[in-house]
Amino acid sequence: MIKKLCGSALVCLLTCLLAHAQHDSVGPSVKMPGHPRILWLQGEEKNVKQTLHGDAIWQKVHNSILAECDALQSVPALERKVIGRRLLGVSRECLRRVFFLSYAWRMTGNKQYMQRAEKELLAVSRFSDWNPSHFLDVAEMTMAVAIGYDWLHNALPAASKNIIREAILKKGIAPSLEPRNSGWLRVSNNWNQVCNAGMLYGALAIYESEPELALQIINRGIRSIDLPMEDYHPDGAYPEGYGYWGYGTSFNVLFISAVEKLFGKDFGLVSKPGFLQTADYLEHVTGAWGDSFNYSDAGGGGGVQPAMFWFAARRKQPSLLWVERSRLESEKSTRHVRNRLLPALMLWGNGISMKSVAPPAATFWTGNGKSPVALMRTSWTDSLAIYVGLKAGSPAVNHAHMDVGSFIMEADGVRWGMDFGMQDYNSLEQKGVKIWDKGQYAQRWQVFRYNNFAHSTLTINDSLQRVKGNAPITRYSDKPAFMHAICDLSGVYDGQLQKATRGIAVVNKEYVVVRDEVEAPAKATKLRWTLLTPANVKITGSKTAELTKNGKKLLLKVDAPLNVQMKTWTTTPPHDYDAPNPGTVLTGFEVDLPPGYKGSFTVVLAPGGDQNKTYDLPGALANWP
Repeated sequence: MIKKLCGSALVCLLTCLLAHAQHDSVGPSVKMPGHPRILWLQGEEKNVKQTLHGDAIWQKVHNSILAECDALQSVPALERKVIGRRLLGVSRECLRRVFFLSYAWRMTGNKQYMQRAEKELLAVSRFSDWNPSHFLDVAEMTMAVAIGYDWLHNALPAASKNIIREAILKKGIAPSLEPRNSGWLRVSNNWNQVCNAGMLYGALAIYESEPELALQIINRGIRSIDLPMEDYHPDGAYPEGYGYWGYGTSFNVLFISAVEKLFGKDFGLVSKPGFLQTADYLEHVTGAWGDSFNYSDAGGGGGVQPAMFWFAARRKQPSLLWVERSRLESEKSTRHVRNRLLPALMLWGNGISMKSVAPPAATFWTGNGKSPVALMRTSWTDSLAIYVGLKAGSPAVNHAHMDVGSFIMEADGVRWGMDFGMQDYNSLEQKGVKIWDKGQYAQRWQVFRYNNFAHSTLTINDSLQRVKGNAPITRYSDKPAFMHAICDLSGVYDGQLQKATRGIAVVNKEYVVVRDEVEAPAKATKLRWTLLTPANVKITGSKTAELTKNGKKLLLKVDAPLNVQMKTWTTTPPHDYDAPNPGTVLTGFEVDLPPGYKGSFTVVLAPGGDQNKTYDLPGALANWP
């Protein structure tokens, strides 16, 4: 019945997707193995058990999963509770519980784990729906129920299997065939990756009962997921930032891993330009002690990324796991078990010895694309190392802020230059803030954390950056004595400045230099240079400030041909819908540019705070080697 009702809509969608890209498809003659078939075939448990043997880190992860499954025994089953317009929190918790419990059942044979997972599966299967109006909710719930149905299939009672299978079909797959719910098929962001992965898992789970429909969903996904994978071009820099890399890329890998396991090929997806290189981006976008460069809609801190284990195995490059190994070894297990995809780490990392993970060779990485970044550090093994991240690109990119030209800086174990990152969407939506409009004068840009006033970048005449502007990284060098990157900011200040170029360098592994070269229009112009910091700030001179935090010091020193006014600005936001920002301040300077002014401003950021030391200042950006 579902096939008849939705067939015409599906044909239209497939026609549109075929026009975009052509791939091999899965044909009707394919031989599908029995259950379990998703990610982890019958008998493959022994491979994971061998990896556990003699490796304390792997054992720690495995034991933490089992301990969490034990703790889940006394937790009430999930209920259908929608927050704002989302059921997503429930869907994600279902995926976490079912993934963990199903893994524990397959590794131990303990029926308590299977029965607890069954209870969860039946509970969500009886929900009225999985909230198709916000389809991410359906996608993650479908994946959760599909994994449980598949991995527990041989132990589940027939009556339970019928209920769960029906839920996958009617509450998971069927809504994806309705045009009002399937816009994600035609977008190039994380929605596409997550939703296609969820639908794929649902189709694989119920293949024997709905083979024709399942093949349609599988092939639809293979063609559709091609769209967001274009965004890794050319170097792997993920346009939506660290947080959404962990979301979109992880589900993209879940998709690829599942089809490769069953069909023996990746349908050309892995060879998409930049996709395999995106693992380098994720590793380098993590700072000296594990916090991410959280530009755009990313949360603070960082966390273990199971998908990195797939990349490390695929590229045969254990050093890609340097950050992940450190997290697993040093962080408490209670932190890791909040990651709903943690069991996938055990599958993808299978056979990799944690003892073989060495630090990466490169200390500099840059990537272009929609959101270019440059990431540089003085060491991988020293938590006191200097680390700098520069963000270019455009505010128009999905989940982007007006943060073009902004940067973060770490040294001596302190993040001196920071980024607020995202604000919880629901906290804004509940107060009627229209955060998804990207027009130049959209309400989104009134949110304090989203506009350029709250970032470590330039502001001209108290105006917003241009949404349609774009700033590429034009030159860079990875030489340790003068690592640097230069970006052309002119596009995001169109109509405000004739030209704006920013270069950031780590000099002799000792200090950071930020040089801005500008050309003013034929009228008086006010330029504001800001650094967002969690440090205490003291203005110490006409062109100097001292930052202090945790007993450490940083000198901020301005070299400029014009008189500048050193300042601090509050981070107390102007609206009741804005999130508070305690313990932070903006510092920097303001300067009035004469009409037609052409010149530069160079800022030294020197760990140790020595105001009497002489710092070598690089000259014009055109001469940076």
